[in-house]
Amino acid sequence: MTVNGTDDVLLVHGGTPLEGEIRVRGAKNLVPKAMVAALLGSEPSRLRNVPDIRDVRVVRGLLQLHGVTVRPGEEPGELVLDPTRVESANVADIDAHAGSSRIPILFCGPLLHRLGHAFIPGLGGCDIGGRPIDFHFDVLRQFGATIEKRADGQYLEAPQRLRGTKIRLPYPSVGTTEQVLLTAVLAEGVTELSNAAVEPEIEDLICVLQKMGAIIAMDTDRTIRITGVDKLGGYTHRALSDRLEAASWASAALATEGNIYVRGAQQRSMMTFLNTYRKVGGAFEIDDEGIRFWHPGGQLTSIALETDVHPGFQTDWQQPLVVALTQATGLSIVHETVYESRLGFTSALNQMGAHIQLYRECLGGSDCRFGQRNFLHSAVVSGPTRLQGADLVIPDLRGGFSYLIAALAAQGTSRVHGIDLINRGYENFMDKLVELGAKVELPGQALG
Repeated sequence: MTVNGTDDVLLVHGGTPLEGEIRVRGAKNLVPKAMVAALLGSEPSRLRNVPDIRDVRVVRGLLQLHGVTVRPGEEPGELVLDPTRVESANVADIDAHAGSSRIPILFCGPLLHRLGHAFIPGLGGCDIGGRPIDFHFDVLRQFGATIEKRADGQYLEAPQRLRGTKIRLPYPSVGTTEQVLLTAVLAEGVTELSNAAVEPEIEDLICVLQKMGAIIAMDTDRTIRITGVDKLGGYTHRALSDRLEAASWASAALATEGNIYVRGAQQRSMMTFLNTYRKVGGAFEIDDEGIRFWHPGGQLTSIALETDVHPGFQTDWQQPLVVALTQATGLSIVHETVYESRLGFTSALNQMGAHIQLYRECLGGSDCRFGQRNFLHSAVVSGPTRLQGADLVIPDLRGGFSYLIAALAAQGTSRVHGIDLINRGYENFMDKLVELGAKVELPGQALG
């Protein structure tokens, strides 16, 4: 990664427990998708609990390029989205967003319904393993779309109204499930999606679409049935809180021997994480407004951990928790089954003094799709180890926040490069660090 100037570097003086209160707002993995859903409506929508993160700004810009009016609502964190004048956007303007997010792929279905065509630029996102967009284009073709690959992206057309279809995903991909939902709601007939993702953010998106007039049924066997309707209206919706950000701050409290109250954290969507947190030795207390996470003192306990799709242990919880596991007594085993390259971030932790060994074998209770494909997707973490400050270059969103946690837990000063990437999914994280007593500074400008 190329570091541009000093604004993208954070100096972290470690060794101070994080203590205090922060707030998490709407989920990064729901809010941008709910914004895209507004494009399907014939009336304005109101979305509340919206975080100020880069992915939201990217989608806001893309919606505005297509004629959607987006303005602040009456309360903080509220957006009003008016899609009544949807229009084609200039290809060059759309292309200006290329590489900044993977969200543009989800514009396909809504734009095909509203305009009969769509242009999708090259896509960016975190480099944590294969997330092929082929799934998206395959299902769009099944709905009846035609796709032409061009030098600057993909051009899609719907010669006639898209039609419902039967789709079985080879893997319960969150992104492809979202694509099917956003396309099927206005398609003619019934769409049956098997082996769908059922994350809480998917359920919340279904709630949004149902408020707009969609007919969507979820079965207990990961099957979702969507009966297409002729027209959708607007919605008023408060986004569910970001369980992934909440868990990141929880892991930070554990790794730094701190005590953090996460206002907005919700038990229901975090139950699997909370069970694991307690097994490691972390403490938490739940009330109506949030969850307090803290290190109760004494030794942390090593564990065996396997990531999985919901309701399993989420892959986005894994990286921050691994930092805390470097402080647990004994050998912890981590088997990553969702993204094959997600454990690459551990090399920097080893430079800081951690003892983490990666393996190609499945070190979990069951085999996974990476087991015979030569990926380093299992880890053994030996602890506790004393971490030392280091120069760190952020590789991806969750890995980047994990580096912050490691730097905060370490002795000495770390230079963390590429911190702007964290803005993709963590609202005002610099201010929150200061509120929690972290000793951090931008070169030449003290923050806390």
